[in-house]
Amino acid sequence: MCRAVGPMSAASRKTRVAVRAARDRDGRSREPTNPSTDVFDHEASVGPVTRAHDDLTDRRVRSTDARCAQFAVGRGLTEAERVPWSCAGAPYNRSMHQTDAHPTTRIERDSMGEMEVPSGALYGASTQRAVLNFPISGRGMPRRFLRALALVKLAAAETNRELGLLDPDVAGAIAAAAASVADGDHDDQFPIDIYQTGSGTSTNTNMNEVVAHLAAVRLGAGRKVHPNDDVNRCQSSNDTIPTALQLSAAIAIEEELLSALERLHTALAAKEQAFWPVVKTGRTHLQDATPIRLGQEFRGYAGQVENALRRARAAQAELLEVPLGGTAVGTGINAHPEYAFRTCARLSALTGLTVREATNHFHAQSTIDVAIAAHGAIRTIALSLWKIASDLRLMGMGPRAGLAELALPETQPGSSIMPGKVNPVIIESLTMVVARIVGNDATVAFGQTGSFLELNVMLPVTADAMLESITLLAAATENFSARCVEGVTATERGPALVERGLMLATALAPVIGYDDAAKLAKDALESGRTIRELATERGMDPAELDRLLDPATMTEPGLGGGSAGG
Repeated sequence: MCRAVGPMSAASRKTRVAVRAARDRDGRSREPTNPSTDVFDHEASVGPVTRAHDDLTDRRVRSTDARCAQFAVGRGLTEAERVPWSCAGAPYNRSMHQTDAHPTTRIERDSMGEMEVPSGALYGASTQRAVLNFPISGRGMPRRFLRALALVKLAAAETNRELGLLDPDVAGAIAAAAASVADGDHDDQFPIDIYQTGSGTSTNTNMNEVVAHLAAVRLGAGRKVHPNDDVNRCQSSNDTIPTALQLSAAIAIEEELLSALERLHTALAAKEQAFWPVVKTGRTHLQDATPIRLGQEFRGYAGQVENALRRARAAQAELLEVPLGGTAVGTGINAHPEYAFRTCARLSALTGLTVREATNHFHAQSTIDVAIAAHGAIRTIALSLWKIASDLRLMGMGPRAGLAELALPETQPGSSIMPGKVNPVIIESLTMVVARIVGNDATVAFGQTGSFLELNVMLPVTADAMLESITLLAAATENFSARCVEGVTATERGPALVERGLMLATALAPVIGYDDAAKLAKDALESGRTIRELATERGMDPAELDRLLDPATMTEPGLGGGSAGG
């Protein structure tokens, strides 16, 4: 479920460097030190592995042999050693219940008993139960969310080592394993559907099991790492999942959205300067109004994006106050008193963002107020961009029978039947993204209906909607800048229409009165003549008319132009 994005930001590079440093801090290599353990079964089948839960989800069957082969080669394994890696990333094998000479499953145990798990899977029984329980959409949790959750596990392990709550070797192995997951090395080991346990416990358990397996392999010598006792120490799904939700959204804003908005603001500000000399007819209620500079219109658009940046940063700051440390119900049971503060400090170092412990854990865990407010800001930004894009589309309407005051960049043929037709497709793409974000906003807001007593139980779908909105908005904004705004040009049509504008009569109102100016405008409309022509016929001084009817003067504050009207 990973989405490719543009060039890695400085913050993203900093995070990855920090993660890798944490992963290798214990001095061990990244390779599994004991490939013959039961985590990687050397007798496993080499056939294609699928993520199908059952017949309902057979459509999700896909081969992982190529990826896993690269995985093996990248670790310098010999030809013989590569065999088990050909199925290493398997979340589920649809033939696991078939009789075969080579076993495709292994037996794992959790608090509910035994469970067959794919032999190459890095997770255990509880994850497999969730895989079978939720064959809903075929979509797993977003990559950004998994990365944030893995960073929480990394930071927690290092904090627990510092507090003396974990053996240093175990803590180091957990941190290194979590760093590997954060880097995206094991994305295929997280097969649980978005539509799962409302608290996200299934995904937290999945993360704990994968990290525990990887850490045990790293330790070698048959040593065990427990998913709950070790990886989940001082934690509960009820504080780690909302923390991962908020942290992932804050990182997405930092790495994707802010840079896209900054580019758009720069482009609009540049067009403001370029279009400042262009005077055209303003419009209110989609009807002719007094003159305005095209650059003034673009100044308004640049101001919208300037405020969009402010809103995005404010939302990010609120998201970075996380519920970590509240554990089960906000009381912090089974967590060291210094755990949350120290772990937040480590998360700050890993991400380059200022992560803070929530001041009120009972509020932070029992509601999704922060997510609703943050997504509200994202919705506002999206609708601001809709206004900008819609205006550009209106002013670009034509090229002959419309306003045609702007020439939008031509990007692709627009019709399969009308030769030469070109459509504003980049704007249409953006407006569809806005529609999706408005829908996601309804989802996030409705997620509050899952807030019962001490916990919200609509966290996975809230996280998915939030991250989708940020990612879509960032990509659409970047595309709008690159393929529309930066290439838009002004035509001669706007200035040409000003002289024929009826609302030039507004400038005459202080001299001849509102009623006479209104009659002048109506007469001009009926006759097809200009305000200047009719005013000259009625005996007004041509030099005075030149002064009063100067379109550029009418774009500035002053009493000479009369009342503004509505």
